[in-house]
Amino acid sequence: MSLELASIPDLLLAVIGGALRVGTPFLFVSLGECLTEKSGRINLGLEGVLVFGAMAGFGGAYLGGSPWVGVLAACGAGALLALLHGLLCSLPRVSDIATGIALMLLGTGLAFYLGKPLIQPQAPQIPSLQLGAWSDSPAVQQALSVNALFPIGVALAALLAWGFRNTRWGLVVRMAGDSSDAARALGYSVNAVRIAATTAGGAIAGLGGASLSLYYPGSWNEGLSSGQGLIAVALVIFARWHPWRCLGAALLFGGAVAIGPALQSVGVSGGYYLFNAMPYVLTLVILVATCSTSQSLKGAPAELGVSR
Repeated sequence: MSLELASIPDLLLAVIGGALRVGTPFLFVSLGECLTEKSGRINLGLEGVLVFGAMAGFGGAYLGGSPWVGVLAACGAGALLALLHGLLCSLPRVSDIATGIALMLLGTGLAFYLGKPLIQPQAPQIPSLQLGAWSDSPAVQQALSVNALFPIGVALAALLAWGFRNTRWGLVVRMAGDSSDAARALGYSVNAVRIAATTAGGAIAGLGGASLSLYYPGSWNEGLSSGQGLIAVALVIFARWHPWRCLGAALLFGGAVAIGPALQSVGVSGGYYLFNAMPYVLTLVILVATCSTSQSLKGAPAELGVSR
């Protein structure tokens, strides 16, 4: 069925609503990775952190009877797994990349094993904020029905952007990422800074897992993430290690994911599975577009491997 002109406003609203829903996990994971990489460490294990956080969040909400118990559980689970990554990477001659891959396998494996009893039950869901209540249009109301975690993500982006520029801890994190020698000369433990930043980044990424299992799609199953944790690494590069740009990149990817369902909602069913590949195609395009030396150096912490 062809797309009619009258359907275009509904399509745009559906894409906007989908970007807000789907982009929320991308936002938290990319902010967590942004904080980690600002300290000079890469955590490729955020896919495992995201899945483990989703499982812990669903389990916490189911057992505790409240979605906010689940959110706290997801945050703690993400922090715990990322802390393990930070401690291992602080050992001599240990590779961030190899440890991150091992962490990804560990996190997903633990989530699948511990989460088997959670596949059938239903847990309390994170509430929606009805930002479209001012409108009489059901399409507007549905599009602006926002995950209650999304404003928290926006606030975190603002806090990180402000903190990196204006606070002592932000300066110390940036110094550890740009020059470990300078940080040591000023008396700071680079390992301690990176462990703290990695742990905090994992806690933030865990919130993305809670958003997956407790809001959209709002259940726990083993195929929940679909590689969003790995995509977040590309998002941080695309955002040039800036929290506000991570917000824009997350919404861009969320909108890409939402195109297929949005077209279905207005009666266009052809090529649905092709549009489901949009996030992965977009990831490849971004990586190719930013792979040149002149582009990859912009905004990158000097201690990261991409700038050595």
